[in-house]
Amino acid sequence: MPTTSHDDTLQDIFALIGRILIAYLFIPAGWAKIGGFAGTVGYIASQGVPLPQVAAALAIAAELGLGLLILVGWQTRWAALGLAIFVAVITPIFHAYWAVPEAQQMMQKQAFGKNLAIVGGLLVLSAFGAGRLSVAGRRV
Repeated sequence: MPTTSHDDTLQDIFALIGRILIAYLFIPAGWAKIGGFAGTVGYIASQGVPLPQVAAALAIAAELGLGLLILVGWQTRWAALGLAIFVAVITPIFHAYWAVPEAQQMMQKQAFGKNLAIVGGLLVLSAFGAGRLSVAGRRV
């Protein structure tokens, strides 16, 4: 019978905490977009994104749907990869610090950098999976 080392236990606990924290970023954002759908569509349209209603629906599906998959640890690698792609695509659209007035540049550049870090974390999650404390219950 295989034994679990202290390091393996910590790895699984940290993976669970990491999944919860990543999900905490995306699930409430997706849920808020449902309740404020018209406002979300308006904001997306103001950034010049075509088909803003479709884009809002896709954002909800990505944030809420993929965020829930990450939270429970099912299809985590694919969900994390999907969210990484989603964040990588929307970041230069919604945090284009080079195209805003100087007074807004620092805030938008910081948000841009944080989103890149989130993409990095999602890619790590995609590479290593959810850990054993998940619905999948295995490291595959």
